Amino acid sequence: MTTIDDARERDRAIPDLDWRASPPETVRDVFPAPSGGLARVSLGSAEKGRVVLMPGVTGSKEDFALMLPLLADAGYRVEAFDLAGQYESAGAGPENLRPSRARYDYRLFLDDLFAVLESGTTPAHVLGYSFAGLVAQLALTERPELFASLTLLSTPPATGQVFRGVKRIGRFSGLASPKQGAALLIWGIRNNLNGVPPRRLAFVRERFGLTRRSSVDDIVRLMMAMPDVTSAVRAAEIPKLVAVGAHDLWPAEQYAAYARRISARLALYATGHSPCETAPHQLVRDMLAVFAQAE
Repeated sequence: MTTIDDARERDRAIPDLDWRASPPETVRDVFPAPSGGLARVSLGSAEKGRVVLMPGVTGSKEDFALMLPLLADAGYRVEAFDLAGQYESAGAGPENLRPSRARYDYRLFLDDLFAVLESGTTPAHVLGYSFAGLVAQLALTERPELFASLTLLSTPPATGQVFRGVKRIGRFSGLASPKQGAALLIWGIRNNLNGVPPRRLAFVRERFGLTRRSSVDDIVRLMMAMPDVTSAVRAAEIPKLVAVGAHDLWPAEQYAAYARRISARLALYATGHSPCETAPHQLVRDMLAVFAQAE
């Protein structure tokens, strides 16, 4: 395990890389989930266990490209998959369910996650990034036996209408419909309000060519109605980590308060909404500490 200074220095040295490229020895497949085929990547031998990484809305498995080899080198089998409707899992959706449904809902994402977890060794260490962290918390309350630990990466530190706590504009979020909120989200990403490097931006814009817009609209709708499961998450007897950048959309104080509410450790990095891209060495260092606590 690297020291704190080593991890920070390694993160500062990350170049503007090609996010389409997978780490050497990565296995790519399509997992047959209830909602359809989910594009997945896997790496590592599972000597110490299994790690499952879930990206957020408009994201993809490639968001974890820098983390995969770090976790694999530490002895874990690490898997990441595109959520239904997103990027290379765009064909997965509610119309494939039996019986079919009209919209993406929490049940769809939960059943997909349960299927992924049950396809390998459990309990597994699970990371949910942004929206996927909301799904992961719901899953933990339903099937705690599948979880060895839970990491919430830049997951909204709220329940109900989670956008209300966003810096500066949160108080206006209730005035927008899910479709309008999704449009604003996509506009901000396309126009690089996060200030990502050129090659990263090119990949992110290209990804929108596959991601199904209806899935983004429905996910934003779900984020406006997150059930309050904080008591059940707190009661789960596994180590929990809330990991976030100091310059995230939600204030660090809200993350600290939420970490206390669910009895989780808080890790704060000098970055924005995407520590998996900008602080992967620090994030993996802190996740490994949580894994050790679980073991």
